[in-house]
Amino acid sequence: MIKKLVANVQQAVDGVQDGMTLMLGGFGLCGIPENAIAELVRLEVSDITCISNNAGVDDFGLGLLLQKKQIRKMISSYVGENDEFERQMLSGELDVELTPQGTLAEKCRAAKAGFPAFYTPAGYGTEVAEGKETREFNGKMYVLENAYKADFAFVKAWKGDEAGNLIFKGTARNFNPCMCGAAKITVAEVEELVPAGTLDPNQIHVPGIFVKRIFQGKNYEKRIEQRTVRKKD
Repeated sequence: MIKKLVANVQQAVDGVQDGMTLMLGGFGLCGIPENAIAELVRLEVSDITCISNNAGVDDFGLGLLLQKKQIRKMISSYVGENDEFERQMLSGELDVELTPQGTLAEKCRAAKAGFPAFYTPAGYGTEVAEGKETREFNGKMYVLENAYKADFAFVKAWKGDEAGNLIFKGTARNFNPCMCGAAKITVAEVEELVPAGTLDPNQIHVPGIFVKRIFQGKNYEKRIEQRTVRKKD
């Protein structure tokens, strides 16, 4: 069995260069590749395009890359929790491509499956469809969307083995799995790393064939994006 294990995050991100397109998994602040993001900040890679459902918050997640102005373009869906993102977008410092959430996920999945493009009804008749091919199927209009092309995909799983097989937990399954295998190189960081053959095959969400490198993450911070509490009785 091929081992995908690398010793640390430094080896995991080897090959990342300025100007590349990177996919980063996670939903809100759940299941984001914290170790990989921190290393990208340390390396000071610049002029990068990030494909991610959201842009983190001011001092966490992709917000750390935005603070250092390392991101040239954000392709995302939900970006309402980051003041620095808003400032850079409105000032014209940051190129932003807003994409319907389901379309973003499908553009990743299409790349993973090897499909160059697909039709979706989402966005027809809006700015999302401007400049894109449209076509009618069974009396309904659809927009042609191209699959993403990325150099690296960075994902985070709850548990994985040395062969790259992954298990996700909760909402971390929303975007991480469809990004696995959707880039030239997929890098997975995991909370718990086990020997190959340890995981129950019936519980694996993403098989190792879609993962190029895997490493044991550390120092994960469990944040709550929006805290809602009720008054004490």
